[in-house]
Amino acid sequence: MSDVRNLLTALDAFDGHWQPHRVTSLNDEDVKVVKVLGEFVWHTHPDTDELFLVLAGELTIDLREDGAERSVVLGPHDLVVVPRGVEHRPRAAVETSAVLVERRGTVNTGDAGGDLTSPLRELPDA
Repeated sequence: MSDVRNLLTALDAFDGHWQPHRVTSLNDEDVKVVKVLGEFVWHTHPDTDELFLVLAGELTIDLREDGAERSVVLGPHDLVVVPRGVEHRPRAAVETSAVLVERRGTVNTGDAGGDLTSPLRELPDA
């Protein structure tokens, strides 16, 4: 049996933005917490879906699919799944805390790379 992890305590353990920290794993998925502020890069994850669940703040995810562009806005307790292969760009005007569920090994910048690419960070043991 796994130890209980508190998401708010996990978020209090670090300060940086766009730096996912693994809280736990299940099957082939990682459950991560992240703080975001500003605009991320446009990118895709060709082989995996990505779940975003906002805990606090407001997250906008811009999406490009089949030549069309749209945005979804998530507030606290809202979630959305970005399907594999859909180009997207998260952004937040205020510091926002979120949970991500992604296939193990997923790079945060997907196929885009660049300065915002962050290695997966581990949280200290509770």
